[in-house]
Amino acid sequence: MRLRYILAAANVLCNGMAATDHHPPTLGLILAGGLARRMGGGDKPMRAIAGRRMLSRVIDRIAPQCDGLILNANGDATRFAAFDLPVVADDLPDFAGPLAGLLAGLDWAAAQRPDIRWIVSAPGDCPFLPQDLVTRLHEACSDQAAQLAVATSAGRSHPVVGLWDVALRHALRSALVDDGIRAVGRFLTRYRVASVDWPVDPVDPFFNANTADDLAEAERLATLDD
Repeated sequence: MRLRYILAAANVLCNGMAATDHHPPTLGLILAGGLARRMGGGDKPMRAIAGRRMLSRVIDRIAPQCDGLILNANGDATRFAAFDLPVVADDLPDFAGPLAGLLAGLDWAAAQRPDIRWIVSAPGDCPFLPQDLVTRLHEACSDQAAQLAVATSAGRSHPVVGLWDVALRHALRSALVDDGIRAVGRFLTRYRVASVDWPVDPVDPFFNANTADDLAEAERLATLDD
């Protein structure tokens, strides 16, 4: 598996140059820091769909669109060693939710990749991400003179799938620590946000697996998407 992700990293370097011809350099942040309570705990992105881990599917979809990937996860980072990605833990206590994972990614980018202004975030249990995600989010942000952009489908917003300016990290930390904000949607109300809609035929690209029934449905959808 390690060889596969070394090759994937090389593909990112090659495709990254082509990608930045269409949008600014962008770091991909995969959010895998949740507790998966509705599945009985554990690492939800490590569950298999049609013989492949969800996290593998997410990486394959988003890596060619980005200038590098990082993984937000808490606990022992070595369990993700096979993916050969930087693993960044929340620095806020008590599993404060996806905003804490986003903050960890923004802080990491500011310290480790100061050449990159933008991060695109996606959950690790969203295995059918669109292959034009990053380009379309950037286009919407620019066209709508917005500060952020999020994905929508089937009349629903998916705020965890979004484009974020690294400079927002200070405001985000204040929102989390000082204002007690935990919901991504609530934080977004403070900014001008562009939305980008994707079709759901044959598969909703933002389907995510939260329960055992969702995993069964993901198995079915994988036959349509692969």
